[in-house]
Amino acid sequence: MSAPIPPVPTGPVHACPWGYVGTAVQRALLLEALHGAGVELGEYDTRIVDWLAGWDWPTVVVIVSWLHRADRTGGPT
Repeated sequence: MSAPIPPVPTGPVHACPWGYVGTAVQRALLLEALHGAGVELGEYDTRIVDWLAGWDWPTVVVIVSWLHRADRTGGPT
């Protein structure tokens, strides 16, 4: 049985989002957020996603949160 995925913040992050998520799940969360925002990825983009997925959970989850929140707002005004 795998550990539950800690929640992705849906608003501003004011404290370190503790937890642990493996690289494969972090990669999937990054790709889901990017694809959900309609971002088309090239080969190098995907290499950077793979690189970011190896970072620590607090960093990755904040990036995923930013992508979700930016998508929800419709981008810059």
